[in-house]
Amino acid sequence: MKRTSLAALAVMLFVFSCQKQDAPAELKETEMEISERRCAAMEVLQQQMAADPSLRQRMDAIEEFTTNVITRKGKGLAVTDTLVIPVAVHVIYNAADQNLSLARVQSQIDVLNEDFQKKNADASKVPTNFQDELTSMPVKFLLDTIIRKKTNKKSWGTNDAVKKSSMGGSDPIDPAHHLNMWSCNLGQGLLGYAQFPGGNPSTDGVVILYSAFGSRNKVSGGTWASNYDLGRTATHEVGHWMSLRHIWGDATCGNDFVWDTPTHNTANYGCPSFTHTSTCSGQPLEMWMNYMDYTYDRCMFMFSNGQRDRGLAIFEPGGPRASFR
Repeated sequence: MKRTSLAALAVMLFVFSCQKQDAPAELKETEMEISERRCAAMEVLQQQMAADPSLRQRMDAIEEFTTNVITRKGKGLAVTDTLVIPVAVHVIYNAADQNLSLARVQSQIDVLNEDFQKKNADASKVPTNFQDELTSMPVKFLLDTIIRKKTNKKSWGTNDAVKKSSMGGSDPIDPAHHLNMWSCNLGQGLLGYAQFPGGNPSTDGVVILYSAFGSRNKVSGGTWASNYDLGRTATHEVGHWMSLRHIWGDATCGNDFVWDTPTHNTANYGCPSFTHTSTCSGQPLEMWMNYMDYTYDRCMFMFSNGQRDRGLAIFEPGGPRASFR
């Protein structure tokens, strides 16, 4: 993995706006009600494969590559170096409360680092049954760029228009070397969606509903999505960006291609009990507190060793995100 000195990191950290605009004004805190978590990553993947049949072949090749890396290096990849991932955040806003402050954007980066590095305080809530699977990933997210763009559009969908300047959005910044994140007013009750490795670079990155971007525990004021206000939507979507699937495999008792996550009957919502069981054969308990399930932000607080292996494999030489090394 790529090593970066503190001095070099300081040079990299250059936050700017692409337009001459005043900083967002302080706003009173308001609530936005979201009935349940909904991520459109798989829906977008299906749309992309329908539009580009060769994508399925690339996805299959990535699966084969990932399996080979884990087989060759062994489960529980021994990685000591930290991979630094510069982040470009596109704040696309129509109303003042959608023009997120620098503090709020930074709070989201902080949450990503806490969650991926297992520095989140609520990791202590992982039940005994899954303590051995609880792990950290050696990745560090650095806020490199903020692009602010005012738009006349009231809301955005899953057609990736928000990622295109020609359609009123904002083009991604150097996706081979940056994680691009778009904050905007998503419609259709969506909290977010991501593009898996292997997709078109011109649309690579993750999209987050503005009211679910950042952490209310770290920044006050503004509009927040009730129950989805701790920054875990971005953790979930960045998991997809790193090739992680929904823990239930988007099918009844489906497969998420991870060796140590229990088979889930389906998605879990809200905050299940710690003894919540699965109806899938041979799987007594479900890992509903995993970031790749659909629970409330306050009820998801772990990645597993197998997810770590899968997420890191894509950065290996020859992998779809090897350019980040």
